[in-house]
Amino acid sequence: MKHKLKKRTAISALTLAMAVSVSIWSEKPSEGASIPKLDTIRVALYIDSAKYHYNTAAATFTAAGGLKIGIRTPASVEQWFNAGTNAVRIAVDDYKAKMAETSDFNTALAVQKRLQALGGSAVITSQQKSGKLLYIVSEGSYSTAATAKTALDKWSKDANVASLLGNVKASVSGPLHLEGGSYASEDAARNAARTLGAAGLDAYPAVRVLAGKPSYSIMIGSAADTAALNAAKSLAAKVSGAPALREVDAATPYLLLRDDHTVTASAQSKQVAYAFPSGSTKLWLSTDSTQGIKLTERSNRTYRGSFEASVYNGKLAIINELPFEQYLYSVVPSEMPSSWPAEALKTQAVAARTYALYQGLSFGIAHVNDTELSQMYTGIGSEKASATSAVNDTAGVIALYNSKPIEALFSSNAGGQTADATEIWGNAVPYLKSVPSPDQSAAKGLKNWYRVVLPTGESGFVREDLLSNTGKVNPVGARIFATNTEGVNVRQTPIINEAMASVSKLAKGTNVVVIDTVVESNNMNWIAGPFTPEALQKSTGSSAPVKTLDAQYGESGRVIQVSVNGKPMNVKTPISYRSLMGGLLSTRFTIDETARATIIGAGEMKAERPASSGTLYVAGADGESKPAASNYYIMNGSGQVRAATRDPQFRFYGYGNGHGVGLSQYGALGLSQLGYDYAYILQYYYKDITIEGK
Repeated sequence: MKHKLKKRTAISALTLAMAVSVSIWSEKPSEGASIPKLDTIRVALYIDSAKYHYNTAAATFTAAGGLKIGIRTPASVEQWFNAGTNAVRIAVDDYKAKMAETSDFNTALAVQKRLQALGGSAVITSQQKSGKLLYIVSEGSYSTAATAKTALDKWSKDANVASLLGNVKASVSGPLHLEGGSYASEDAARNAARTLGAAGLDAYPAVRVLAGKPSYSIMIGSAADTAALNAAKSLAAKVSGAPALREVDAATPYLLLRDDHTVTASAQSKQVAYAFPSGSTKLWLSTDSTQGIKLTERSNRTYRGSFEASVYNGKLAIINELPFEQYLYSVVPSEMPSSWPAEALKTQAVAARTYALYQGLSFGIAHVNDTELSQMYTGIGSEKASATSAVNDTAGVIALYNSKPIEALFSSNAGGQTADATEIWGNAVPYLKSVPSPDQSAAKGLKNWYRVVLPTGESGFVREDLLSNTGKVNPVGARIFATNTEGVNVRQTPIINEAMASVSKLAKGTNVVVIDTVVESNNMNWIAGPFTPEALQKSTGSSAPVKTLDAQYGESGRVIQVSVNGKPMNVKTPISYRSLMGGLLSTRFTIDETARATIIGAGEMKAERPASSGTLYVAGADGESKPAASNYYIMNGSGQVRAATRDPQFRFYGYGNGHGVGLSQYGALGLSQLGYDYAYILQYYYKDITIEGK
């Protein structure tokens, strides 16, 4: 959820403290007669929904205390068996692009890795077939044979995949099986499957629960259509000792077992993969241990509660269901440093609790997801004692407006002033108004950076400890500093970012001219750029290189409209301006157009650059005029020097991180340091609300 300024002066802590003291009052959480509650919450880790698409073909679970697998029905959970402490893979028995079937594991692994690199979701399974151990590479999880075929055609066109496959023909596999036999154990079913596999059939053990006990069978074929299923049936009829076969009833829950090598990436090491039918079956994974359940695909994180695996909108959905308050144990320290004061953490706890309650089942079968689209949730590993205490100390407490939970939006840093909802999404919300915010602590302890002019005429930023004052000034009075170490990087922005090319690297003793001092870019103050007209053309969708970039500002100093070459950009809501140049930290920014200048000539004639494309002449400190270089510098009457360029370039000078609506987390830190409790802080950021619960 971290999802020309009208006034740029920072608000002091004392001024803000006075503002707070007159704008909110002493009110403790009240005992509400009917406070909304949620006993358990459902968090989508993988889902294909209208507002969030994050898919996987399989998910890998482990529980140090033992993993139990069962089926969830509307009435209850039916425990099927205990899978122990070994990792298990969960997938859907549906249509897949079967890319390779080979006895060479290295070939299978290479195909799988290439498909992953192309954005596919590929797995490697193995089976005994026709006297060989074969490795099968399957991609995706598709609800129809047609969509699987489309994917297969797409991947097959890749030159690397085609080269790896050679003469191997890719095909579509499906969930149509024949079933037969009744076996007392998994091992017995595996032995029967090997017998049929020796005849060239795809054969796997399967398990159901009948009369409360696991019942094993074998399933034959992975057919995508009736013709393929009939071919498997004809071949099975020729196998001596084959059991009587029937078509699988997909409406009845079952688990088909395959040997999976995807996670281990080893021919010698495998995991059991359980595939369930894509109808209404809901697989339930739980543990009796307080150590939780690990999900490998989510950065090996471990989670409280249980997991539900089902099919939603044709894709595998993985939902973590757990006690609501325990969910907050992870959210609070994932969203706010656990070292912050207790009242700030309590503020975050109430905001996170209220936000989740407000959502309802906003993801169809889940209340929230685990990313910033909802709020960060990273499992047991992120839990901290201080954050857990904040959750427990505010248990059940929520923020209400007109007796309903508010949309308790929050972001990292408001840049000194929160946004009115209209400035971000274009619609007014009565409790989401613009207020001053004490966010300055984000810059605490950071070094200053000097903006300097190099002997070449270029400009950039150098950290203060890498320069020494020579005590000298240049002809216009600007201070001259010298580098005090070898290989000093002159950077485009005031922060160390090795991914961005340096302006230059200077030898020790190189003199530079200082024209500005700024704090290192941070959540409160930042600089992005410079950007070329061509780069901005791509970012803004302009039909031509960008020569001018103009902005209009809202109440909090956030951009509400940007015009490119005089034409307003077409965006749905103002928050979209954050996506400029790959993503700006906030929409509270000013634009430095380094080529824009008003030139006064003879007879008070004025020319506006860059619209005027004539040769630009500049006068130096010696009074001599000459054509402007690529970089030149303008001094105003107050002695301030501005870096300018002959050709258009653009920098963004910004404030804050996030959308800026509602609670500012750094602001909560600032107010808690001033002595305010969580109720005051919440009522300061969310106007006219009540704090109720417990």
